[in-house]
Amino acid sequence: MERVWYVAYGSNLALERFTCYLAGGRPHGGARVYSGCRNQDPPRQSVGVTVPGGLVFAGASKVWGGGSAFYNPSASTQLAGRAYLLTADQLGDVVAQEMWRAPGSPFALEVAALLPAVDAIHTMGPGRYETVVRLGELDGMPMFTVTHGTIADLTPVAPTAPYLHWIATGLIEAHGWNIQQVVDYLHDAPGVQLGWTPGALLSVLDGSVLDGSVLDGDAGGGG
Repeated sequence: MERVWYVAYGSNLALERFTCYLAGGRPHGGARVYSGCRNQDPPRQSVGVTVPGGLVFAGASKVWGGGSAFYNPSASTQLAGRAYLLTADQLGDVVAQEMWRAPGSPFALEVAALLPAVDAIHTMGPGRYETVVRLGELDGMPMFTVTHGTIADLTPVAPTAPYLHWIATGLIEAHGWNIQQVVDYLHDAPGVQLGWTPGALLSVLDGSVLDGSVLDGDAGGGG
């Protein structure tokens, strides 16, 4: 399995932010410097996708503060994602960095090796992004994402403004949405309503997304 689609649904929706996972670096507003993949080639292709399931914010992000984004396969909604065409080894290195492990580590190699056998959901461990989910195929190649293995046990937590900025930027890039569509989508995600009204989301995202700036705020994980 040489080429696979990695479906991002959090801050990795934004290509500039996701590039830190591939080529290394620190995203604006984030506290972490990423080492990058062993193979730092850009994605062969990227495309906006919509899959069954939903977005939820929970836990405590080490990169952004506030809740991290997770994919809930059981939600009766639709998840807006962005599929990046990578090698299996690149995806292994991306998932390893999500779990604060090194590219090329035994964990990264394990992720890459197990992909052909994943036909639905495979939980590798209890970590935040140690569950691999197969989301079908696109152009004859499998789509995968990663999430928490026990979504039902998570308590929703509001995300921070810098994190929401990157997610909004990615939704606009991948799906061509306007800012009101972004606000409506994000406000429906569990966790967001705990800290944000639709009006507050609109005011904090409108200028920051349109002028390309990143709001100051806590920094610290999820893709």
